[in-house]
Amino acid sequence: MSLAPSPLPFQAPEPRREALTVFVRGLEVQAGIGVHDHEQGRLQTLMIDVELELGPVEVDGLDDTVNYETVAESARAIVMAGHVGLVETFADRLALACLGNPRVRAARVRVEKPGALAAAIAPGCEVVWRR
Repeated sequence: MSLAPSPLPFQAPEPRREALTVFVRGLEVQAGIGVHDHEQGRLQTLMIDVELELGPVEVDGLDDTVNYETVAESARAIVMAGHVGLVETFADRLALACLGNPRVRAARVRVEKPGALAAAIAPGCEVVWRR
């Protein structure tokens, strides 16, 4: 069986997957966080977005990717470990926990702290860690 000539003036290369991104957006946790006296001994809401870059892997089952629940469990474990001074520290800890999975090439973690700044929807930070 012969293939019809391409209508394009060139032969397009075979498509290939360059990467897979797994994400969790809008994860809400209640955390002991903050450096100010009024933030000690109370919980505050954090909104967390995580993007994990994996290699160009074939995904046939859960063992080939990152389970969303492990990302949420990592965030909850940081909360359970005790008070954290800065959202930057929280974001770093979560990104590094995600990089503990050998499939993860890079971790982008955004942490928002709604209510921490008057007249702002949510101040926060975003960190990117890469192997």
